[in-house]
Amino acid sequence: MTNFSVFINGESVELFEPLTAGELLVMLAIQRKGVAIALNGGILPRSEWDQHRITEGDRIEIVTAAAGG
Repeated sequence: MTNFSVFINGESVELFEPLTAGELLVMLAIQRKGVAIALNGGILPRSEWDQHRITEGDRIEIVTAAAGG
């Protein structure tokens, strides 16, 4: 497969292999706890992270909960 580009938190990132959203978190060394993933403007349910494949041009926002107030 050829490389493809996606946008993660507003930055263009080149991926070298097909990944699920869950695999993307592992690649980025992001723990799942306290994390939400938005995909192309909508929330990607946690139950779909390990099945949903990231595709060319996807816009992904990874948001982590912050403590405090």
